[in-house]
Amino acid sequence: MESGSTDSSQGENADAASGHSMERNGSAPHDPLHLERRVGLFSGVALIVGTMIGSGLFVSPSKLLVRTKSPGLFLVIWVACGILSMLGALSYAELGTMITESGAEYAYFRHAFGPLPAFIFCWVCTLVLKPSQLAIICLAFAKYTVEAFVTECEPPVFIVQLLCAAVIGLITFVNCFSVELATKVQNVFTAAKLLAIAIIIGGGIYRIAVNVESVNLGFEGSTTSFGDIATSFYSGLWAYDGWNNLNYITEELKNPYTNLPRAIMIGIPLTTVCYLLVNVAYLVVLTPSEMMASEAVAVTFGSRALGALAFLMPIAVCISTFGSANGTLFVGGRLCYVASREGHLVDILSYVHVRRLTPSPALLFNSVVALAMIIPGDIEGLIDFFSFTAWIFYGAAMLALIVMRFTKKDAPRPYKVPIIIPIIVLIVSIYLVIGPIIDNPKVEYLYATIFIFAGFLFYIPFVHYKYVMPGMGWITTFLQLLLEVAPSSSVED
Repeated sequence: MESGSTDSSQGENADAASGHSMERNGSAPHDPLHLERRVGLFSGVALIVGTMIGSGLFVSPSKLLVRTKSPGLFLVIWVACGILSMLGALSYAELGTMITESGAEYAYFRHAFGPLPAFIFCWVCTLVLKPSQLAIICLAFAKYTVEAFVTECEPPVFIVQLLCAAVIGLITFVNCFSVELATKVQNVFTAAKLLAIAIIIGGGIYRIAVNVESVNLGFEGSTTSFGDIATSFYSGLWAYDGWNNLNYITEELKNPYTNLPRAIMIGIPLTTVCYLLVNVAYLVVLTPSEMMASEAVAVTFGSRALGALAFLMPIAVCISTFGSANGTLFVGGRLCYVASREGHLVDILSYVHVRRLTPSPALLFNSVVALAMIIPGDIEGLIDFFSFTAWIFYGAAMLALIVMRFTKKDAPRPYKVPIIIPIIVLIVSIYLVIGPIIDNPKVEYLYATIFIFAGFLFYIPFVHYKYVMPGMGWITTFLQLLLEVAPSSSVED
């Protein structure tokens, strides 16, 4: 069950002593096959910013304003979501520099609580969270793209789903082909989306300069509902989700002790500032009622503020969502890869392409599940399901950090966060999970809870007792030959 695990403290000491000694610059005969350290600081920042700034900036504002009911509370929630994401990410920086294994929460749960909670996380995340996140982003891309050509009626659902499937296929090919190509795509699209955000902010600044009296950012009519505030956080935190993505690829990050905290401290404040200024620009140009009625806030903003340049907004949305989808698949495949390497998923998902050194089976698996997620096509329902389930595990990660302060007192901690920070995030995560259930229970929350507990039924026979279904050996061999992949090891092995 734990056959693929290694002594993390030995790996950490070796890395600290030799800097980049774990980087695999070339292959020798019988050299263990593993993923290489090819992600630097710039690419790390691009991965955080590029996955955080995706469809949320264009899908979430109208839904969040509907739930908060006032521009003032709307902006407060956006800032609060950024602060909460930053606090969570700082806690993850300690976890990631203490346990330098890829897989983020999966690795932290395994070290803090044991194999069962780690399996439950990988069960939910690989089959629901990461694929649904990819499906939401690609659906947003497809919807915005089709709407650019269909202006007089709703875009055909089948065409949206077909384009969504094509985008998933394209980014799967990019990520399977080369890690370098995937990171270059991420870097380029992140730079492009920051330029688009600068255009939106510039339009808002111009409107303020022309007519500052029309700006209404007050709190009149703000909701007082316990559940509405919690679900408004769901919409905002969906837009910020991705703040922990760098922890999923720690084994591929150059000099993780330095670059992981640095990337977090650069990427998340940058994203928060962008989100705040963009939403102020929306409110300056559009009335609250116009924003609430619009399903494509950025496009409505462009037609009102940019005149002849309004066509740039649909292009900006497509660029933003494509880059976010690329980063989401990049990290989602790594979770499948690490969990399989530890014996918690089928063996083939831990195999690596023998020449390209990409976890192509894990990437393909993530994409196939995401394709199934696009069939319902309900973005709002997927967001609520995703946010409710994700914050259960984010809270558990904060608890893992607190527990390991006592159970692993002597573990090396190159970066150490004040203990009050994970305590605050844990309390907020409990509120975000319980609040909506009490105030306005939805069937998505029931589905998420049932799915989490269903993991126990699979853990006992397939992980604890290591039952292997008949024919799996033949299937593994067939896929190994078809995909040109081979078993791999941890970077630290």
